Amino acid sequence: MNQAQEQFLNLKTHPARMRVEEAAWYLGFATHEITILMAEGHLKPLGRPPATGVKYFSAVTLEELRRDQKWLARASDCVVQYWKSRNEKKTARRGPSHAAPRVPEVNASAAALN
Repeated sequence: MNQAQEQFLNLKTHPARMRVEEAAWYLGFATHEITILMAEGHLKPLGRPPATGVKYFSAVTLEELRRDQKWLARASDCVVQYWKSRNEKKTARRGPSHAAPRVPEVNASAAALN
C-alpha cells in the first residue's frame, strides 16, 4: 500500500466524489479493474463524462456497494471472467506451436533397461 493510498483510506470523512484511483482503493480493486466494472455495467460514473475524460464516482454509492456482499461477489466474478476470456483469446491466437512443452514419453523397453 503506497502512502497516498494509506492517507486516503485513513481519512475520517471521504470526499463526496472520488476519481477512479480513489474508488479502486475504497472498494479494494485495482485501478484497471474499475474500467472493467464500468464496461460491464457494474459501476457507473457520475454525470456523462467523455470517453477520455476524468471519471468521478459518488462516495455514497461506493459506500453502499462496499457493504453489499452480493455486489462485491458479482464484481469480483466479472473481473475474473474478463481475464479468463482475455487469456483464452490470447491462447487461441497463439495456436498449438506455443502450447506448453510436452514431456517425452518413456518407452517400455527403455524403462526395462534401467
